Amino acid sequence: MTKDSVIVVSGGMDSITLLYDRKDYIALAVTFDYGSNHNAREIPFARLHCERLGIPHIVIPLDFMHNYFKSSLLEGADAIPDGHYAEENMKSTVVPFRNGIMLSIAVGLAESKGLKRVLIANHGGDHTIYPDCRPEFIDAMDKAAKAGTYIDVAIDAPYTNITKADIARRGKALGINYDETWSCYKGGETPCGTCGTCVERKEALREAGIITK
Repeated sequence: MTKDSVIVVSGGMDSITLLYDRKDYIALAVTFDYGSNHNAREIPFARLHCERLGIPHIVIPLDFMHNYFKSSLLEGADAIPDGHYAEENMKSTVVPFRNGIMLSIAVGLAESKGLKRVLIANHGGDHTIYPDCRPEFIDAMDKAAKAGTYIDVAIDAPYTNITKADIARRGKALGINYDETWSCYKGGETPCGTCGTCVERKEALREAGIITK
């Protein structure tokens, strides 16, 4: 198998599932530290799984996002609203054009290393509030990446039209221990259990029949 891919991996359950799902094709994993409340909890898990799989892993700091962008994800745990993703107040957790920035850097890395594909683990449940997770955004970035590189780098987002529960079922089949991932946006010592990503994670794991700590 040809290792032709760069993966954007956060340390959350979606990207870790994709890491294992496509491990035979991944030449490089990249994690972005943009100063969110939970980066410090996620990044060690990204590193752990990449080391376990023998996949080279780099962390790229994006300090400017924390300094200049507006999002409750960047303002401290107290700014994170509780509730389900479907609720209007969850829009405050959007980091403007985050995936666009990360994908652009990952595409540059891919072309620099002669790799043809960039993997990202956005999924159907993200579409409600995150514009840069929607199918039309991924399609547009894919076209831009191909048009803007000599080697026609493609954006590959295989989970775009499936649910987080579907991802959890895939992870279960792959034998992933989701206790070794982090989702909570508040980034405390233990998951809060009440923010949008905690609620969605619990629902997905329950639907997939997975018991975690």
